[in-house]
Amino acid sequence: MSKKKFKGQLGDIDLRLLRIYKIVVECGGFSAAEVELNISRAAISIAMSDLESRLGFRLCQRGRSGFALSEEGEHIYNYTLQLLSSLEDFRTQVNTLHTHLKGELNIGITDNLVTMPQMRITNALSALKKQGPDVTVNIHMSPPNEIEIGVLDGRLHIGIVPDLRPLAGLTYLPLYQEESQLYCSNGHPLFSTQEIDYSDLNTWDAVVPAYAQTPEIKALHQQLNATATATDREGIAFLILTGCYIGYLPVHLAEHWIQAGRMRPLLPEKNNYSTLFSVITRKGARSNLVQQTYLDCLATDAPRPL
Repeated sequence: MSKKKFKGQLGDIDLRLLRIYKIVVECGGFSAAEVELNISRAAISIAMSDLESRLGFRLCQRGRSGFALSEEGEHIYNYTLQLLSSLEDFRTQVNTLHTHLKGELNIGITDNLVTMPQMRITNALSALKKQGPDVTVNIHMSPPNEIEIGVLDGRLHIGIVPDLRPLAGLTYLPLYQEESQLYCSNGHPLFSTQEIDYSDLNTWDAVVPAYAQTPEIKALHQQLNATATATDREGIAFLILTGCYIGYLPVHLAEHWIQAGRMRPLLPEKNNYSTLFSVITRKGARSNLVQQTYLDCLATDAPRPL
């Protein structure tokens, strides 16, 4: 019996097939998706064929030449993300009618904030879990631009990002002021140098960020002899620890290596900058109880003025 083409009405079988398709795309093929989905490759292949039959066009190329999405497949993947996000939003809204918290909190966080001594993100998550034991928390560690896109398209309820270039579609709640300094490791010649000449620092190999920065911070990095880049702060730390590079790191992230005698700051009174981190939400988005409770927990944990 031949399957009917998709007529614009979604059923449970369509949602199941779309969820499988989403995982296949994100895993980059059928083989990698087997583990994630816990079903056989043959079952995945049948599901993809069924979905293509129901939609009326081919979604992806698979075979010896590898896995690749068709143009229609790219569109369907993006539409699937929007659809599943809307379904989750509906489920969360319905759950707000209950007297206790239920649903999910999808939160995107920039890398290496866990060592911030104030622990506002952690404290608020702890408070949320105590108020809503049934809440499911999903943390996505991503670059700031991906977090912004995730909040804008509804895949993420909340994001934690550096305040670099405010976007019109987002609201911002200041969270952290992060201090950064220039460092070398104990394997670098500058580590044991008593008198460091500021004008000589640009003669040493340096690692600089490959991610967005404010113009002021970017100007500081441009003064260095950039011979390496990293897409996140952990990558910068890796290269500093080789003893071959100097580079800027957040003070809270470098503190562990400072205490262990493996790093030192270089003229911190001159080589330093501050980055504001904010909580972002989508402007005009319908709030839900889980999201609002977490935001309230963050506000409660805010530092009080002296």
